[in-house]
Amino acid sequence: MRRIISSHLIPVLLSVALLVSVALNLILFAQSRQYYLQLNEIRLDPFGLSSYSPDTLHYTAKSDKALVVLFGDSRAANWPPPDLARFEFVNRGIGAQTSAQALQRFDYHVRPLHPQVVLVQVGINDLKTIPLFPERKEAIIASCQNNIQHIVTQSVDDGAIVILTTIFPIGEVPLERQPFWAPDVAKAISEVNIFIRSLEAQNVIILDAYSILADENGTMQDEYAQDTLHLNTAGYAALNRYLLPILGDKIPGR
Repeated sequence: MRRIISSHLIPVLLSVALLVSVALNLILFAQSRQYYLQLNEIRLDPFGLSSYSPDTLHYTAKSDKALVVLFGDSRAANWPPPDLARFEFVNRGIGAQTSAQALQRFDYHVRPLHPQVVLVQVGINDLKTIPLFPERKEAIIASCQNNIQHIVTQSVDDGAIVILTTIFPIGEVPLERQPFWAPDVAKAISEVNIFIRSLEAQNVIILDAYSILADENGTMQDEYAQDTLHLNTAGYAALNRYLLPILGDKIPGR
């Protein structure tokens, strides 16, 4: 009887194994295709200058409203603005961008808008490359810090108040990403965030997003995580609860 059961199970098990293999290959193909498309899109437009249409590159502010530009990577691009009557919000975030790419497009995407406030969230796409280039870790961290400082300096020189956010904590790293990940990413985030906090000044306000979103282990709280790198609606709502009083109390009206 045991042999008969086994002989019946073998085709079933083989079929299940085949289906799992096909499913995994389809997933890997989809991920590889997405990566290949993104890589070549960056080659065609390294700084993302064409991400916003020419008719949106200039802005005429309403006389009674202050303009806030949300600037940086996908974490900025996905940030829903809080509801404040005396402010208008323009988003200039671009997914997957490093701090170097953001800096290179500042003159094109931020400066022509003449914002009163620039909110900056950038840096994770620099630091997540450390496991791929471990020998360049210190250079990657230093470059990230330098680029962020330049974005802040240019914004302040243009007369804007900067709300500089610390880099968000990372969420759970899925199995397929673990071969390309390392604890050095979290350590680098902490190091860059110490630097970011040191930039606080008269016209530079620090919004400590890391402390708002992280749990006691320094990982993004599950209730705020969409995936390893991104926030869900609840995460942005938590950030906006801290952003609202900054805009309401510390930013002068027009």
